[in-house]
Amino acid sequence: MAAERAQLAQPAQPQGERLGGTLYRGNEGMWSWVLHRITGIAIYFFLLVHVLDTALVRVSPQVYDVVIGAYKNPIMGLGEVALVGAVVFHALNGLRIILVDFWSKGTKYQRQMFWIVIAIWAVLMIGFCARHLPNVFAH
Repeated sequence: MAAERAQLAQPAQPQGERLGGTLYRGNEGMWSWVLHRITGIAIYFFLLVHVLDTALVRVSPQVYDVVIGAYKNPIMGLGEVALVGAVVFHALNGLRIILVDFWSKGTKYQRQMFWIVIAIWAVLMIGFCARHLPNVFAH
């Protein structure tokens, strides 16, 4: 009897759907949310490291020069590409979130706006990489 009541309390599962998985089932809204959080955290940690290494100039200009010199290598150049990619995506997606929240049709067009953000991000990143990467690998 208790098992029957528990089964009745659960909503019926539509045909063809499986139990489990994520709430969003991998749609654009979920990936937008995940990428926005990841890029936000990455930018935060970059800013933390940036403040700390810049503060070295007051403590010891020689150590500051050594640290900045260590940044001048291709791995850090690729890290700069990742940083710019994170900042640009975070900014564009933030504008999309503002539109979803404050535009009356924002939720209706949130999926299309996500793909517009991705397209603009890709165009900007191609332009940045075309300009930046030759300098990184010029050595």
